[in-house]
Amino acid sequence: MKHLVLGGVRSGKSAFAQQQVAQSGDPVCYIATSQIKDEEMAARVLAHQQNRPSDWQLIEEPIALASSLASLNKSGQSVIVECITLWLTNLLCLEDEERFEQETTAFLRAVAAFQGELVIVSSEVGLGIMPINVMARRFADEAGVLNQKLAKLTDRVTLVAAGLAMPLKSSL
Repeated sequence: MKHLVLGGVRSGKSAFAQQQVAQSGDPVCYIATSQIKDEEMAARVLAHQQNRPSDWQLIEEPIALASSLASLNKSGQSVIVECITLWLTNLLCLEDEERFEQETTAFLRAVAAFQGELVIVSSEVGLGIMPINVMARRFADEAGVLNQKLAKLTDRVTLVAAGLAMPLKSSL
């Protein structure tokens, strides 16, 4: 089962995604894509760490997400990837179009091939105002396109707002 969980900042998407993957009963690996570059982000990461079970494996991978996911590809393995939009930011900040294309293509292939339980967390950024600068508009465009591609590859898609989960797609 592959599940895409979308939501805005502080929507409850992380807690919902963690509940989903914990229900599998399989060993869980949490792939974190964030990079700590300031105190506020360090506090966010710490809060996420404190809300996860201590027996979950952790992989911190800000760029080569496809290879991390591929290394865990087996039935009986549960993986949560958080967060796709942070990963996308990391890629865009490299300012390397070839690497961007390679990594996003490889990630989509790794998702399609994944055999275990996979929960992917991504921010829905397309509900706000049009960003004022070129990089922010590119980010919003790329996030929207990537979320659409992931929605096609996953069995379930859930939008979380105000802590409420709204199913958008279900294979059940």
